[in-house]
Amino acid sequence: MLSTIRTATPLLLSTVFLLMGVGLLHTHIALEGRALGFSVAMIGVLTSAYYAGFLLGTYTIPRLTHRIGHIRTFAFCTSLVAVVVLVQALDPVYGVWLVLRVLQGLLLVGLYAIIESWLNAVAEPAHRGSVFAVYMMVNLAASATAQQLLRIPGEGFVLFCVVAILFCAASLPVVLTTQPQPQLRSMPKVQVRRLFRLAPTALASAFISGLVLGAFWGLLPLYAAARGLGAGDIGTYMSAAIAGGVVLQWPLGRFSDRIDRRLALSLISVVAALAAVVNLLLPAAGGVVAMMVIFVFGGMSFTLYPIAVAHLVDYLHRDELLSASSTVLLVNGVGSAVGQLLAGALMYLLRPELLFVWFAVLDGALA
Repeated sequence: MLSTIRTATPLLLSTVFLLMGVGLLHTHIALEGRALGFSVAMIGVLTSAYYAGFLLGTYTIPRLTHRIGHIRTFAFCTSLVAVVVLVQALDPVYGVWLVLRVLQGLLLVGLYAIIESWLNAVAEPAHRGSVFAVYMMVNLAASATAQQLLRIPGEGFVLFCVVAILFCAASLPVVLTTQPQPQLRSMPKVQVRRLFRLAPTALASAFISGLVLGAFWGLLPLYAAARGLGAGDIGTYMSAAIAGGVVLQWPLGRFSDRIDRRLALSLISVVAALAAVVNLLLPAAGGVVAMMVIFVFGGMSFTLYPIAVAHLVDYLHRDELLSASSTVLLVNGVGSAVGQLLAGALMYLLRPELLFVWFAVLDGALA
Protein backbone atom coordinates (compact mmCIF):
# COMPACT_ATOMS: atom_id res chain seq x y z
CA MET A 1 0.00 0.00 0.00
CA LEU A 2 2.72 2.51 1.00
CA SER A 3 4.76 1.62 -2.09
CA THR A 4 1.70 2.41 -4.24
CA ILE A 5 1.31 5.81 -2.56
CA ARG A 6 5.01 6.55 -3.13
CA THR A 7 4.64 5.64 -6.79
CA ALA A 8 1.60 7.92 -7.08
CA THR A 9 3.16 10.84 -5.14
CA PRO A 10 3.93 13.02 -8.22
CA LEU A 11 0.37 12.51 -9.47
CA LEU A 12 -1.10 13.34 -6.04
CA LEU A 13 1.09 16.45 -5.77
CA SER A 14 -0.18 17.61 -9.16
CA THR A 15 -3.70 16.93 -7.89
CA VAL A 16 -3.12 19.28 -4.93
CA PHE A 17 -2.23 22.21 -7.19
CA LEU A 18 -4.96 21.37 -9.70
CA LEU A 19 -7.74 21.09 -7.13
CA MET A 20 -6.64 24.24 -5.34
CA GLY A 21 -6.95 26.05 -8.65
CA VAL A 22 -10.35 24.49 -9.38
CA GLY A 23 -11.71 25.23 -5.90
CA LEU A 24 -10.58 28.85 -6.05
CA LEU A 25 -11.84 29.27 -9.63
CA HIS A 26 -15.39 28.08 -8.92
CA THR A 27 -15.82 30.35 -5.90
CA HIS A 28 -14.14 33.34 -7.54
CA ILE A 29 -16.27 33.10 -10.69
CA ALA A 30 -19.45 33.23 -8.60
CA LEU A 31 -18.22 36.21 -6.55
CA GLU A 32 -16.71 38.08 -9.50
CA GLY A 33 -19.82 37.42 -11.59
CA ARG A 34 -21.96 38.96 -8.88
CA ALA A 35 -19.62 41.98 -8.71
CA LEU A 36 -19.96 42.41 -12.50
CA GLY A 37 -23.74 42.48 -12.18
CA PHE A 38 -24.60 38.96 -13.33
CA SER A 39 -27.84 37.64 -11.83
CA VAL A 40 -28.08 34.43 -9.83
CA ALA A 41 -29.71 32.76 -12.83
CA MET A 42 -26.87 33.89 -15.10
CA ILE A 43 -24.30 32.49 -12.70
CA GLY A 44 -26.28 29.24 -12.60
CA VAL A 45 -26.12 29.04 -16.40
CA LEU A 46 -22.33 29.43 -16.15
CA THR A 47 -22.32 26.34 -13.92
CA SER A 48 -24.45 24.46 -16.46
CA ALA A 49 -22.00 25.48 -19.20
CA TYR A 50 -19.17 24.02 -17.12
CA TYR A 51 -20.98 20.66 -16.93
CA ALA A 52 -21.71 20.82 -20.66
CA GLY A 53 -17.95 20.96 -21.06
CA PHE A 54 -17.78 17.77 -18.97
CA LEU A 55 -19.88 16.03 -21.59
CA LEU A 56 -17.62 17.18 -24.43
CA GLY A 57 -14.42 16.43 -22.51
CA THR A 58 -15.30 12.81 -21.81
CA TYR A 59 -15.40 12.24 -25.58
CA THR A 60 -12.45 14.36 -26.74
CA ILE A 61 -9.64 14.26 -24.15
CA PRO A 62 -9.36 10.43 -23.92
CA ARG A 63 -8.79 10.34 -27.69
CA LEU A 64 -6.03 12.94 -27.34
CA THR A 65 -4.50 10.88 -24.53
CA HIS A 66 -4.48 7.83 -26.78
CA ARG A 67 -2.54 9.80 -29.41
CA ILE A 68 0.11 11.56 -27.29
CA GLY A 69 0.06 9.81 -23.90
CA HIS A 70 -0.98 10.69 -20.35
CA ILE A 71 1.92 13.02 -19.50
CA ARG A 72 1.79 15.17 -22.65
CA THR A 73 -2.00 15.42 -22.49
CA PHE A 74 -1.83 16.43 -18.83
CA ALA A 75 0.69 19.18 -19.62
CA PHE A 76 -1.33 20.33 -22.63
CA CYS A 77 -4.61 20.55 -20.68
CA THR A 78 -3.13 22.34 -17.65
CA SER A 79 -1.39 24.90 -19.88
CA LEU A 80 -4.50 25.50 -21.98
CA VAL A 81 -6.85 25.82 -19.01
CA ALA A 82 -4.44 28.40 -17.52
CA VAL A 83 -4.68 30.37 -20.79
CA VAL A 84 -8.49 30.12 -20.70
CA VAL A 85 -8.58 31.48 -17.14
CA LEU A 86 -6.38 34.45 -18.08
CA VAL A 87 -8.58 35.22 -21.10
CA GLN A 88 -11.57 35.19 -18.74
CA ALA A 89 -9.79 37.72 -16.53
CA LEU A 90 -9.10 40.00 -19.49
CA ASP A 91 -12.60 39.93 -21.03
CA PRO A 92 -15.45 40.22 -18.47
CA VAL A 93 -18.22 39.78 -21.07
CA TYR A 94 -20.93 37.27 -20.16
CA GLY A 95 -21.08 35.58 -23.57
CA VAL A 96 -17.32 35.11 -23.57
CA TRP A 97 -17.41 33.71 -20.03
CA LEU A 98 -20.07 31.22 -21.13
CA VAL A 99 -17.82 29.81 -23.86
CA LEU A 100 -14.79 29.79 -21.56
CA ARG A 101 -16.68 27.86 -18.87
CA VAL A 102 -17.47 25.15 -21.44
CA LEU A 103 -13.76 24.96 -22.28
CA GLN A 104 -12.83 24.80 -18.60
CA GLY A 105 -15.22 21.90 -18.04
CA LEU A 106 -13.89 20.10 -21.12
CA LEU A 107 -10.24 20.40 -20.06
CA LEU A 108 -10.72 19.74 -16.35
CA VAL A 109 -12.81 16.58 -16.79
CA GLY A 110 -10.03 15.32 -19.06
CA LEU A 111 -7.49 15.98 -16.31
CA TYR A 112 -9.67 14.20 -13.75
CA ALA A 113 -9.95 11.19 -16.08
CA ILE A 114 -6.17 11.05 -16.54
CA ILE A 115 -5.55 11.25 -12.77
CA GLU A 116 -8.13 8.64 -11.84
CA SER A 117 -7.23 6.16 -14.57
CA TRP A 118 -3.53 6.50 -13.72
CA LEU A 119 -4.22 5.92 -10.02
CA ASN A 120 -6.25 2.83 -10.85
CA ALA A 121 -3.43 1.56 -13.05
CA VAL A 122 -0.85 1.72 -10.22
CA ALA A 123 -3.15 0.45 -7.45
CA GLU A 124 -3.47 -3.24 -6.66
CA PRO A 125 -7.09 -4.47 -6.34
CA ALA A 126 -6.62 -5.20 -2.62
CA HIS A 127 -5.63 -1.55 -1.99
CA ARG A 128 -7.70 0.26 -4.61
CA GLY A 129 -10.27 1.63 -2.16
CA SER A 130 -7.52 2.91 0.14
CA VAL A 131 -5.62 4.59 -2.71
CA PHE A 132 -8.76 6.33 -3.91
CA ALA A 133 -9.48 7.36 -0.33
CA VAL A 134 -6.12 9.14 -0.23
CA TYR A 135 -6.96 10.79 -3.55
CA MET A 136 -10.28 12.07 -2.20
CA MET A 137 -8.62 13.30 1.02
CA VAL A 138 -6.17 15.28 -1.10
CA ASN A 139 -9.07 16.51 -3.26
CA LEU A 140 -11.16 17.80 -0.36
CA ALA A 141 -8.25 19.24 1.60
CA ALA A 142 -7.00 21.14 -1.46
CA SER A 143 -10.50 22.48 -2.23
CA ALA A 144 -10.95 23.64 1.37
CA THR A 145 -7.49 25.26 1.49
CA ALA A 146 -8.16 27.09 -1.76
CA GLN A 147 -10.98 29.07 -0.17
CA GLN A 148 -8.44 30.81 2.06
CA LEU A 149 -6.76 32.24 -1.05
CA LEU A 150 -9.78 34.50 -1.43
CA ARG A 151 -8.12 36.61 1.26
CA ILE A 152 -5.34 37.63 -1.15
CA PRO A 153 -5.64 41.41 -1.63
CA GLY A 154 -6.25 42.89 -5.06
CA GLU A 155 -8.87 43.10 -7.75
CA GLY A 156 -10.57 40.12 -9.37
CA PHE A 157 -7.80 39.96 -11.98
CA VAL A 158 -5.26 39.03 -9.28
CA LEU A 159 -7.15 35.90 -8.22
CA PHE A 160 -7.55 34.77 -11.83
CA CYS A 161 -3.76 35.03 -12.09
CA VAL A 162 -3.35 32.94 -8.92
CA VAL A 163 -5.63 30.27 -10.42
CA ALA A 164 -3.55 30.24 -13.63
CA ILE A 165 -0.34 29.88 -11.60
CA LEU A 166 -1.79 26.90 -9.70
CA PHE A 167 -2.82 25.20 -12.95
CA CYS A 168 0.68 25.69 -14.42
CA ALA A 169 2.26 24.36 -11.21
CA ALA A 170 0.01 21.27 -11.44
CA SER A 171 1.79 20.15 -14.60
CA LEU A 172 5.29 20.18 -13.09
CA PRO A 173 5.26 17.03 -10.88
CA VAL A 174 3.70 14.93 -13.66
CA VAL A 175 6.11 16.22 -16.31
CA LEU A 176 9.11 15.56 -14.03
CA THR A 177 8.05 12.08 -12.91
CA THR A 178 10.26 9.11 -13.76
CA GLN A 179 7.37 6.68 -13.28
CA PRO A 180 6.11 5.01 -16.47
CA GLN A 181 2.78 6.27 -17.75
CA PRO A 182 -0.06 3.81 -18.50
CA GLN A 183 -0.03 2.35 -21.99
CA LEU A 184 -3.15 2.46 -24.15
CA ARG A 185 -3.54 -0.11 -26.92
CA SER A 186 -7.11 0.72 -27.95
CA MET A 187 -8.92 4.00 -28.51
CA PRO A 188 -10.78 5.01 -25.29
CA LYS A 189 -14.46 5.79 -25.64
CA VAL A 190 -17.44 6.42 -23.38
CA GLN A 191 -19.30 3.15 -22.76
CA VAL A 192 -22.19 3.87 -20.41
CA ARG A 193 -24.35 0.94 -21.57
CA ARG A 194 -21.57 -1.66 -21.49
CA LEU A 195 -20.21 -0.56 -18.09
CA PHE A 196 -23.72 -0.48 -16.62
CA ARG A 197 -24.23 -4.09 -17.72
CA LEU A 198 -20.83 -5.00 -16.27
CA ALA A 199 -21.18 -3.26 -12.87
CA PRO A 200 -24.57 -1.54 -12.48
CA THR A 201 -23.96 -0.70 -8.82
CA ALA A 202 -20.88 1.36 -9.73
CA LEU A 203 -22.64 3.60 -12.27
CA ALA A 204 -25.79 3.92 -10.15
CA SER A 205 -23.64 4.95 -7.17
CA ALA A 206 -21.68 7.48 -9.26
CA PHE A 207 -24.92 9.01 -10.56
CA ILE A 208 -26.59 9.21 -7.15
CA SER A 209 -23.39 10.57 -5.64
CA GLY A 210 -23.59 13.34 -8.24
CA LEU A 211 -27.24 14.02 -7.42
CA VAL A 212 -26.35 14.32 -3.73
CA LEU A 213 -23.09 16.25 -3.94
CA GLY A 214 -24.28 18.58 -6.70
CA ALA A 215 -27.08 19.70 -4.37
CA PHE A 216 -24.69 19.66 -1.41
CA TRP A 217 -22.18 22.10 -2.90
CA GLY A 218 -24.74 24.38 -4.49
CA LEU A 219 -27.56 24.42 -1.96
CA LEU A 220 -26.36 23.48 1.53
CA PRO A 221 -25.23 27.07 2.28
CA LEU A 222 -28.71 28.30 1.27
CA TYR A 223 -30.32 25.67 3.52
CA ALA A 224 -28.15 26.76 6.46
CA ALA A 225 -29.02 30.42 5.85
CA ALA A 226 -32.74 29.56 5.74
CA ARG A 227 -32.35 27.81 9.12
CA GLY A 228 -31.02 31.04 10.63
CA LEU A 229 -27.23 30.66 10.48
CA GLY A 230 -25.05 33.70 9.86
CA ALA A 231 -22.18 33.86 7.37
CA GLY A 232 -19.55 32.69 9.87
CA ASP A 233 -21.70 29.81 11.12
CA ILE A 234 -22.47 28.74 7.55
CA GLY A 235 -18.73 28.49 6.88
CA THR A 236 -18.31 26.36 10.00
CA TYR A 237 -21.26 24.16 8.99
CA MET A 238 -19.78 23.55 5.53
CA SER A 239 -16.33 22.96 7.00
CA ALA A 240 -17.72 20.31 9.36
CA ALA A 241 -19.21 18.40 6.40
CA ILE A 242 -15.98 18.63 4.39
CA ALA A 243 -13.94 17.60 7.44
CA GLY A 244 -16.12 14.50 7.68
CA GLY A 245 -15.17 13.66 4.11
CA VAL A 246 -11.46 14.11 4.85
CA VAL A 247 -11.42 12.17 8.13
CA LEU A 248 -13.60 9.22 7.09
CA GLN A 249 -12.16 8.63 3.61
CA TRP A 250 -9.29 6.44 4.80
CA PRO A 251 -11.15 4.12 7.20
CA LEU A 252 -14.08 3.67 4.81
CA GLY A 253 -11.75 3.09 1.86
CA ARG A 254 -9.93 0.41 3.87
CA PHE A 255 -13.29 -1.03 4.87
CA SER A 256 -14.33 -1.35 1.21
CA ASP A 257 -11.07 -3.21 0.44
CA ARG A 258 -11.88 -5.88 3.02
CA ILE A 259 -15.48 -6.74 2.06
CA ASP A 260 -17.65 -6.79 -1.06
CA ARG A 261 -17.67 -3.16 -2.22
CA ARG A 262 -21.40 -3.37 -2.96
CA LEU A 263 -22.04 -4.18 0.68
CA ALA A 264 -19.79 -1.30 1.71
CA LEU A 265 -21.72 1.08 -0.56
CA SER A 266 -25.01 -0.16 0.86
CA LEU A 267 -23.95 0.29 4.50
CA ILE A 268 -22.48 3.73 3.84
CA SER A 269 -25.67 4.81 2.05
CA VAL A 270 -27.79 3.62 4.98
CA VAL A 271 -25.74 5.68 7.44
CA ALA A 272 -25.93 8.73 5.15
CA ALA A 273 -29.73 8.36 4.86
CA LEU A 274 -30.07 8.03 8.64
CA ALA A 275 -27.91 11.12 9.18
CA ALA A 276 -30.14 13.06 6.76
CA VAL A 277 -33.26 11.93 8.66
CA VAL A 278 -31.73 12.87 12.02
CA ASN A 279 -30.89 16.30 10.61
CA LEU A 280 -34.56 16.77 9.72
CA LEU A 281 -35.52 16.12 13.33
CA LEU A 282 -33.12 18.68 14.78
CA PRO A 283 -34.67 22.00 15.83
CA ALA A 284 -31.84 24.08 14.32
CA ALA A 285 -28.85 23.77 11.99
CA GLY A 286 -26.44 25.18 14.58
CA GLY A 287 -25.12 23.54 17.74
CA VAL A 288 -22.79 20.69 18.55
CA VAL A 289 -25.25 17.91 17.65
CA ALA A 290 -26.02 19.45 14.25
CA MET A 291 -22.30 19.75 13.53
CA MET A 292 -21.76 16.10 14.45
CA VAL A 293 -24.63 15.01 12.22
CA ILE A 294 -23.41 16.99 9.20
CA PHE A 295 -19.87 15.66 9.85
CA VAL A 296 -21.18 12.09 9.56
CA PHE A 297 -23.34 12.92 6.54
CA GLY A 298 -20.42 14.57 4.74
CA GLY A 299 -18.11 11.69 5.59
CA MET A 300 -20.51 9.13 4.13
CA SER A 301 -21.46 11.19 1.07
CA PHE A 302 -17.91 11.95 -0.04
CA THR A 303 -16.90 8.27 0.03
CA LEU A 304 -19.58 6.97 -2.33
CA TYR A 305 -17.91 8.09 -5.57
CA PRO A 306 -14.38 6.75 -4.92
CA ILE A 307 -15.70 3.36 -3.74
CA ALA A 308 -17.99 3.20 -6.78
CA VAL A 309 -14.98 3.79 -9.05
CA ALA A 310 -12.94 1.14 -7.22
CA HIS A 311 -15.84 -1.32 -7.60
CA LEU A 312 -16.07 -0.66 -11.34
CA VAL A 313 -12.33 -1.03 -11.90
CA ASP A 314 -12.39 -4.44 -10.19
CA TYR A 315 -14.12 -5.72 -13.34
CA LEU A 316 -11.95 -4.04 -15.98
CA HIS A 317 -8.79 -4.68 -17.98
CA ARG A 318 -5.97 -2.11 -17.68
CA ASP A 319 -6.58 -0.91 -21.25
CA GLU A 320 -10.12 0.11 -20.29
CA LEU A 321 -9.22 2.32 -17.31
CA LEU A 322 -9.17 5.69 -19.11
CA SER A 323 -12.43 4.91 -20.91
CA ALA A 324 -14.03 3.83 -17.63
CA SER A 325 -12.82 6.93 -15.76
CA SER A 326 -14.25 9.18 -18.47
CA THR A 327 -17.56 7.33 -18.41
CA VAL A 328 -18.00 7.43 -14.65
CA LEU A 329 -17.02 11.12 -14.55
CA LEU A 330 -19.65 11.81 -17.22
CA VAL A 331 -22.33 9.97 -15.22
CA ASN A 332 -21.31 11.75 -12.01
CA GLY A 333 -21.23 15.14 -13.76
CA VAL A 334 -24.72 14.69 -15.20
CA GLY A 335 -25.95 13.78 -11.72
CA SER A 336 -24.29 16.88 -10.25
CA ALA A 337 -25.96 19.18 -12.78
CA VAL A 338 -29.40 17.59 -12.40
CA GLY A 339 -29.11 17.41 -8.60
CA GLN A 340 -28.70 21.17 -8.24
CA LEU A 341 -31.68 21.88 -10.49
CA LEU A 342 -34.16 19.41 -8.98
CA ALA A 343 -33.24 19.92 -5.33
CA GLY A 344 -33.17 23.68 -5.87
CA ALA A 345 -36.69 23.55 -7.31
CA LEU A 346 -37.91 21.58 -4.28
CA MET A 347 -36.38 24.12 -1.90
CA TYR A 348 -37.70 27.11 -3.82
CA LEU A 349 -41.23 25.85 -4.47
CA LEU A 350 -41.85 24.13 -1.13
CA ARG A 351 -39.50 24.28 1.88
CA PRO A 352 -35.70 24.54 2.38
CA GLU A 353 -35.82 21.50 4.71
CA LEU A 354 -36.67 19.32 1.70
CA LEU A 355 -33.00 19.37 0.80
CA PHE A 356 -32.39 16.70 3.44
CA VAL A 357 -35.47 14.78 2.32
CA TRP A 358 -33.79 14.73 -1.11
CA PHE A 359 -30.60 13.38 0.48
CA ALA A 360 -32.42 10.76 2.55
CA VAL A 361 -34.50 9.44 -0.36
CA LEU A 362 -31.51 9.18 -2.71
CA ASP A 363 -29.23 7.46 -0.20
CA GLY A 364 -32.02 5.12 0.86
CA ALA A 365 -32.73 4.21 -2.77
CA LEU A 366 -29.04 3.49 -3.39
CA ALA A 367 -28.82 1.29 -0.30
